[in-house]
Amino acid sequence: MGYCSPLLFVLSVLGLFFHAGGVELTFELPDNAKECFYQPIEKNVTSTLEFQVVTGGQYDVDVTLESPTNEIIYKQIKTQFDSHTFTPTVSGVYKACFSNEFSTFSHKLVYMDFQVGDELPLPGLGEHVTVMTQMESSAQEIHKNLNSILDYQTHHRLREAQGRKRAEDLNERVLWWSILETLAIVITSFGQVLILKNFFTDRKSTY
Repeated sequence: MGYCSPLLFVLSVLGLFFHAGGVELTFELPDNAKECFYQPIEKNVTSTLEFQVVTGGQYDVDVTLESPTNEIIYKQIKTQFDSHTFTPTVSGVYKACFSNEFSTFSHKLVYMDFQVGDELPLPGLGEHVTVMTQMESSAQEIHKNLNSILDYQTHHRLREAQGRKRAEDLNERVLWWSILETLAIVITSFGQVLILKNFFTDRKSTY
């Protein structure tokens, strides 16, 4: 897992979620690798593909979205984050691919949310044939707000993990720079001592 293991622990609250509206996950994308995910979508069902590179390299990745007829309906090159909403014209399995093939040494941690259709309503309210009562309307509004809060928390955790990784990288660079400076000071001091000692060393005269 390498250096991303602590971040995977931090992002464990995101985990891997399969729900009626698609898939949401955080995954590692090794260097010089490509990962594809498949999602069945019915015709005319509005869907959204959202992604963000959390850690790794320059925080960029190549993304393509293909239809069941192998038509590329969305493509991004070396992008950190984006969101694409589309309405399929044909039913079938759509393929979203994330490529890190342009990188030869840095692997990435990528967040993806492939949402299909609208959020499911509360149980019992989806097939409501009469006017909803005030309590049912309030429950539906609370449900909608909670879903919004969940989305905000997810993106907040992503930004937090990204900031943590950058801070860890900066801390590591400062540590190594401090070690190099310390070694340079020690070597310089030792060299100065030898030079000064040589100045005050008695030399025997030869005749």
